[in-house]
Amino acid sequence: MPLMYESHDYLPYVDTPPDADSAAVARALVDAEIRCAGVDTSELHPALATAAKYIPTFTDFIEREHARLDDDPTSKLSGIDLKRYEDLDAPENTNPTSDEDRPELLERWNKALKQAYTSSEYVQGRLTQLSLLEKFGKNAWLVGNSQLEDVLKGIEAELADVRKQQEDVEMLRRSQQDNVSGEIKTLEETWQKGVGRVLETEVAAEGLKQQILAKRRAGAV
Repeated sequence: MPLMYESHDYLPYVDTPPDADSAAVARALVDAEIRCAGVDTSELHPALATAAKYIPTFTDFIEREHARLDDDPTSKLSGIDLKRYEDLDAPENTNPTSDEDRPELLERWNKALKQAYTSSEYVQGRLTQLSLLEKFGKNAWLVGNSQLEDVLKGIEAELADVRKQQEDVEMLRRSQQDNVSGEIKTLEETWQKGVGRVLETEVAAEGLKQQILAKRRAGAV
């Protein structure tokens, strides 16, 4: 047994659109019916599946960055220490004394040398990346643009196909309703006349009933 049935209650190409007053009255009747039924419109129907609430999770570093931006939105990223790539200041010279006589100074020189190696590797890698970008960056950019254009063309073609399907459905819907509009109007007029005759019959029957009652009362007196 299907859950959804095809309905033709709404015929936009046949029915006359209701005016504002009629729509307000109909909406008031629907609201009154909902209140009488005790339906809570603030909550979804139990038969509808509720979507699970998505709670994002972030790493500690991202959480710290969020807190930093909340405190000062204009602050800059502090996760990477750029001082190691800046110009290094050489420690003081040990001449004429020897390094063995001042081990703390020797440690400072070793640390400065390691930082110099790190900075040199960074600069060398940066130069390599810039040279690759200069050599292949233009072609990679053009290829990326071409791929994006292909994706865009595919999306536009899909959108055009969906619009065409929508237009076909609307045309079919309009033609079907136009074909039966005369029959629907005839049936509606016939129904209205039938209802009118039923009301007239009921009024005549009620009048006849009152006459019979009146004659019975007169005869009883």
